Amino acid sequence: MSTLLWIEKYRPKKLDEIINQEEVIEGLKNLLASNVAEMPHLLFAGPPGTGKTTAALAFARELYGEHWREYVLELNASDERGINVIREKVKIFAQYFTPSEEAPFKIVILDEADMMTSEAQTALRRIMEVNARVTRFILICNYLNRIISPIQSRTAIFRFKRLSFEDVKSYLQMICQKEGLKCDEAVLKKIYDVSLGDMRRALNLLQSAATVSMGNITVDVVENIVGKASPETITRVVDMLRMGDFNNAKSTLYDFMSVSGIDAGEVIRLLYSELMARNLLNAEVAEAMAEIEYRLQFSANPEIQVTALLAKLSLLLSGGK
Repeated sequence: MSTLLWIEKYRPKKLDEIINQEEVIEGLKNLLASNVAEMPHLLFAGPPGTGKTTAALAFARELYGEHWREYVLELNASDERGINVIREKVKIFAQYFTPSEEAPFKIVILDEADMMTSEAQTALRRIMEVNARVTRFILICNYLNRIISPIQSRTAIFRFKRLSFEDVKSYLQMICQKEGLKCDEAVLKKIYDVSLGDMRRALNLLQSAATVSMGNITVDVVENIVGKASPETITRVVDMLRMGDFNNAKSTLYDFMSVSGIDAGEVIRLLYSELMARNLLNAEVAEAMAEIEYRLQFSANPEIQVTALLAKLSLLLSGGK
């Protein structure tokens, strides 16, 4: 088995290789077939692990050919320490570039753009406008509603959808065959359930399971790897909240988030589904969850907001015990 990270080894190189995003791929192909020099800035939005960054890189490969890396700058908005850093990097990247038929512009891929504050996004809009002659931006986000309207109105928006079990299963089966792994459908279903349809997370889990199991992957192997990071954890968290056990609920949930890699928005979705299934979603509970989700849209600290939600739910579900 390969020791390379499979998320890179098996990353699709061409637009046609990207899984189940037909409308997006068709739209990007239309851009390539038209007058590329007139291409607008692009905005890719959708759940994590659905192919947004992969599509941006594949688009660049098909636009520029084998020398595509010379014309692409990848940045992560959540890693950069301020909009000024992004401004300087873009300025340096765009310097001394003369548009040509082969390369009408350079591309800046800015991941996690929805993690930027409204003020930073306003400054980013100005950077996009100043450099528009020689640079196009591809902005990537999980939550479109966290991107300010002036940026949305200046981009062509492509919406990526969550991958189904069949989508993930077929891709993982292909990798199992190439890597010589034994892995039945029950194992793949367990990986899908834990990864919540995130292909990146599913592939990382498959590789970890392959390393531990020496090629014969079972459900027990997957469960041992994810440990506390099982969707059933949410059920236990709700049980703790109903007993007023805020501290244990908080530590259990943060262990779950750390191991599984899900974000605060996904946690709220899981809690909402669990509460709905158990008829615990009354008006006060729904209002508390809506308020926290609203705060998260404006780049509030996720850890503080999730903790505040757990505290509120503990009081509401336990009757103040």
